Amino acid sequence: MNTVVIYILLALLAGAMLPIQAAVNNRMAIAVGNPIIAALISFLIGTLSLLVYIFATGTPTTGLFAAPSAPPVAWIGGLIGAFFVASTVALIPRLGVAMTFSLVIAGQMILTLIIDHFGFLGVPVREISAFRIIGAILITAGVILIRRY
Repeated sequence: MNTVVIYILLALLAGAMLPIQAAVNNRMAIAVGNPIIAALISFLIGTLSLLVYIFATGTPTTGLFAAPSAPPVAWIGGLIGAFFVASTVALIPRLGVAMTFSLVIAGQMILTLIIDHFGFLGVPVREISAFRIIGAILITAGVILIRRY
């Protein structure tokens, strides 16, 4: 199978996991009575899972010693992840899974166009085009349709 096809399938699978993650984290929030505690539990389980993977596969950990030399912006990934998980756990009971993730995807598309256009955070520049803007508008229209119906 073509490598690009594998990457596309992996991206689709990763995207499909986000609403599942949010829904199961919502179940945890109901069980523990707090979305922030549920998010903390989610991150603890994720951290333990990564440690098991590292030890099971023999992944070298020497990169950990290089982490202090990473630029300051590289350190906010966990903060952003915590915000995302806690936000979706808090929003799903209020907006539903479809509406929450429609808005998440619309927000992602808007910001990805800006990041690509200006090459923020060191990504390759991919200029905004009329078709890319139309795509973002169609996604936003989808959000409106999901909200309304």
